[in-house]
Amino acid sequence: MRFSHASKAVALTAALALTLSACGGGSAETPEGEGSEAGDTSYVVTANTTEPQNGLLPANTNEVGGGRVMDLLFTGLVSYTADGKTQNELAESIETTDSQNYTIKIKSGQTFSDGSPVTAASFVDAWNFGAAAKNAQLNSYFFESIKGFDKVSAEKSTEDKMEGLKVVDDTTFTVELNQPESDFPLRLGYTAFMPLPEAAFADPKAFGETPIGNGPYKLTEWNHDTNLKLDVNESYDGPRKAQNGGIDFKVYQSTDSAYQDLVSNNLDVLDQIPPSQLASFQSDLGDRWVNSPYAGNATITIPGYLDHFKQGEEGNLRRAAISQAIDRQLIIDKVYQGGKVIAKEFTAPVIEGYSDSIPGSEVLAFNAEAAKKAWADADAISAWDSSAELSIGYNVDGAGNKEYVEAVVNQLKNNLGINAVAKPFSSFKELREQVVNRSMTGGFRTGWQADYPSLYNFLGALYGTGAGSNDGDYSNADFDAKLKEGLAATDPASGATLFNEAQEILMKDLPAIPLWYQAVQGGWSDNVSNVEFGWNGVPLYNEISGK
Repeated sequence: MRFSHASKAVALTAALALTLSACGGGSAETPEGEGSEAGDTSYVVTANTTEPQNGLLPANTNEVGGGRVMDLLFTGLVSYTADGKTQNELAESIETTDSQNYTIKIKSGQTFSDGSPVTAASFVDAWNFGAAAKNAQLNSYFFESIKGFDKVSAEKSTEDKMEGLKVVDDTTFTVELNQPESDFPLRLGYTAFMPLPEAAFADPKAFGETPIGNGPYKLTEWNHDTNLKLDVNESYDGPRKAQNGGIDFKVYQSTDSAYQDLVSNNLDVLDQIPPSQLASFQSDLGDRWVNSPYAGNATITIPGYLDHFKQGEEGNLRRAAISQAIDRQLIIDKVYQGGKVIAKEFTAPVIEGYSDSIPGSEVLAFNAEAAKKAWADADAISAWDSSAELSIGYNVDGAGNKEYVEAVVNQLKNNLGINAVAKPFSSFKELREQVVNRSMTGGFRTGWQADYPSLYNFLGALYGTGAGSNDGDYSNADFDAKLKEGLAATDPASGATLFNEAQEILMKDLPAIPLWYQAVQGGWSDNVSNVEFGWNGVPLYNEISGK
């Protein structure tokens, strides 16, 4: 999911109190182009994934199953290196004098995989399509900074063009924001900002099934719930050229099954080791593994539309009680073999500006007595029916979800004396559909893999009023105002201070309950070389070669 202005780009570092057992077995081989011996560039790499929730449209893809694929099918103005720095892709230049008005020039002669040209209009039309309310795109929130977004995104609006976007010529367009935002260029490598060919707008639903992109690969086959096959896009001419003959993404319902395929060399790359194998995966795989922090976290969301959990004093007390009733370290030790680090706020330590000293963060510490008191104080406002069930939903096709959610509900039973239950969903897609449709009857597991390296991406996209990934329907005007202040800051340090002040509000409201920071624990087969995982925990699929 995901990213010249590099002022806020982050270098992925294994410091920042995230010392895990190791950062990689053999750290894989050096990718081609950096001094390694080239592997078999005709080899088709197999990799794990989950079924994408929706058709593959840039502005409607906001989960990892679709994100893995979209990042290879499309390329934008910039992309992100392994350590999270921005690099130009289609951008010739991104210029501004005031951080509010941007002039963007794209490289000439670029094409989509069907040969149609990539022009300035390819970006402007795609962004307008993504923002317009009538198209109901999940990532529409990412365009809210652009002047005119409020009009095109208004409910029942028929307008479909933001006044802040103007095509100057085939290779130039301008962007006017509502206010100065110094990190705007950093966002432009995220999926939502990809260009689209004219063919996409004639029938977006059909296009999503057979997308035409401009990235290092092209989709040749999508067998739903089975696999997605990607061939090399020979017309791609950028920094992420394929060092293999294609990627075959296999859809797995269980990471245990994927792991067995990995060990038997029937799967080449796995980006999630199941908890059942964490104690042995390093010895199983020899030097073909990685264990390293990345820009991601795990949370539990109990939406504000549920009775007893609406925003306000009672809901805040109940969420605080649940947070303090969870012994995070015990779960980390038992389920993940110590391979996670307790969350102390809502972002991730590998992001520039991170602070582990947010006022109010004691609500994230295990304290059974404080949890009982908070729950009792909530009961004094509106009594909880002792026979009522509080469910926590999870998808069974994700590594460790069953184990940790069951551990959480057991702790809620023991520490709060309530009827907490784990509620399984057969797939991530099924869970996300109910979450997006607001049909959940209890809480559910959530988490975030950064789209671009910024504190704001964890805060605005998840908790801003009306944000596409705001699964709990949280809304707080003071929080929104503080985010706006942070975006307008002229330097990264000032912006980070304001974003962390916004987190103080989140500590009181707990729109989600932070659990721990993520680490990528993955592995690869004997068949491949040049395997590297990026700043956001995603394998750099294009750099992998056969042996």
